[in-house]
Amino acid sequence: MAYSYKNNKGLTYYLHRKVVTLRGGNRQQTIYYFAKQAGSDAIDEVPEGFHVVENQKTGLPVLRRNENKK
Repeated sequence: MAYSYKNNKGLTYYLHRKVVTLRGGNRQQTIYYFAKQAGSDAIDEVPEGFHVVENQKTGLPVLRRNENKK
């Protein structure tokens, strides 16, 4: 079951992960994004080291890295 987040407006978004090749073709990077429908790239949980925050203006959820507490 895909990880879902319900924003303050009552809309539900699903977390996805995709590996993309950067320009130049010499490096791959994992990107995370939220979509209104769960697709084939949907994942079950928030990756370790990240947490979900909501954009106050638009209500869109985004992943943010956890701060290192020393």
